[in-house]
Amino acid sequence: MFPNINFSQLTLMDALDIAIVVEIEAFERYTLFNEQLGHRYPEDAADIFRKMAISEKKHGDELLEKRHALFGNTPISINKDALFDVEAPEMGAIRWNMSPFKAFQVVLASEEKAFDFYNEALSYVTDPQINSLFTELRDEEQEHIAMIKHFISKLPPEAYEDLDDED
Repeated sequence: MFPNINFSQLTLMDALDIAIVVEIEAFERYTLFNEQLGHRYPEDAADIFRKMAISEKKHGDELLEKRHALFGNTPISINKDALFDVEAPEMGAIRWNMSPFKAFQVVLASEEKAFDFYNEALSYVTDPQINSLFTELRDEEQEHIAMIKHFISKLPPEAYEDLDDED
């Protein structure tokens, strides 16, 4: 899974740090995708990535508040490099002309990846508090998966069409 992390020996602070770093990386990647694509029209691919960035930031901020309440200003102990691409979409996943449907597919794959991460981590966790936290995070990812699938099911036909090259 992640060779630099011994999930059976995590502290609650470590577990929160992992979750925070996962959210920060996803926020940064969605923000990058939004900026790279540029906004063209309401509910375009860039807009979907912008909304996901907002969602990931909000979730990360909530986890930071929880961590601060429990552990004060103790610095984050988990290195971002140890968790590369847990929830963040793949770097090469976007195309300049991608349809909103394809953007949602990228988001769906990312949420499924995060679900798998927490689900697998649970098999190594021994601490009840960490088990509870990771179960909560895994279940939230499952809710996000269902939400994205619902959004996809409601897309209008034109949302499946990539943009045409204007040259």
